[in-house]
Amino acid sequence: MDRRDFLQTASLSAAALAWPRFAGAAELPFNPTPAEGWRTFELTTRVTPAPGITRVWLPLPSLQDDAWVKPMGNLWRGNAADIRPAVDPVEGAQMLVASWPAGDGPAAELELLSRFSARDRAVNFDQAEGVPALDPATLARCTAATRLIPIDGIVRTTALDITRGSTHDLDKARAIYEWVVENTERNPRTRGCGLGDIRFMLETGDLTGKCADLNALYVGLARAVGLPARDLYGIRVADSRFGYKCLGKSGDVSKAQHCRAEVWLTDHGWVPVDPADVRKVVLEEKPGLTLSDEIVVAVREKLFGAWETNWLPYNTAHDVALPGSSGPAIAYLMYPQGEAGGNRLDSLDPEKFAYTITAKEIAA
Repeated sequence: MDRRDFLQTASLSAAALAWPRFAGAAELPFNPTPAEGWRTFELTTRVTPAPGITRVWLPLPSLQDDAWVKPMGNLWRGNAADIRPAVDPVEGAQMLVASWPAGDGPAAELELLSRFSARDRAVNFDQAEGVPALDPATLARCTAATRLIPIDGIVRTTALDITRGSTHDLDKARAIYEWVVENTERNPRTRGCGLGDIRFMLETGDLTGKCADLNALYVGLARAVGLPARDLYGIRVADSRFGYKCLGKSGDVSKAQHCRAEVWLTDHGWVPVDPADVRKVVLEEKPGLTLSDEIVVAVREKLFGAWETNWLPYNTAHDVALPGSSGPAIAYLMYPQGEAGGNRLDSLDPEKFAYTITAKEIAA
């Protein structure tokens, strides 16, 4: 599907909504649909009509890597007084910001349509890739501490213990992955994707949580021993093609947010990892699974160095200051965010701030 088809499709979808006022549609640069194993997806986020909302921030696809993910453009419409894209100045997370005047105006409505292409990733560890060195700015950012991911104290002590005797960066990265898989558990009671406060996890010994906790733990331990690493905050957009029901989601993906991780290795560049999804399989794929079960062993081996990319990465940003907000920075931008009269709304409380996110694959 080409650029013209995309614009026509989006316009028809928007027109069918019959909103009280149309504030406009806009797009970011649009890239042609790739071939060779690439799949194209369309993600639609809609804020449910709600009175009192004065500002909304929606994450936009911000990460482009010609090897596996390519944003293809965004369209938006709504009844806000102002709708515009913005960029986090520190880590480049892109977002759509919409503002409504306070008072008795119309209930806030906003729809965002994003399209992107992605394909599966797999690293051949038996073959050095000869990748160029990581650029200094990215190296500094991906080895630094954040508010919730310190790299000193108990984090560094734990990381040094895990990697003792390992000299090559690949050995260190794998040792940390195996430790996280072995020592953590997915906690179904954790709200959303978790917070990622890894010092608290290690100091209390409570190594449970969800993806933003367990993968942040991997990132922090890696950074603590000098391995560049980063969280990738995103959302599942399609069912898994490999038989794992819990590792995919299509259609209504409003609660399908998922954080993954990458570690930079000298011979291979950015390497995908996801110890949190190993633990998700143990807990959710079917009752009574353990790390020794065949389906867990298989996914554990795969998720160090490979991903099924039925998933959209929004960004890699931590401690994101929302433009125009007087509230505190958020740990990460993976969920829609909103405010009413200057008060931050709970993105996980649909009674206060409701939205729907739907995903579909676009045939080539």
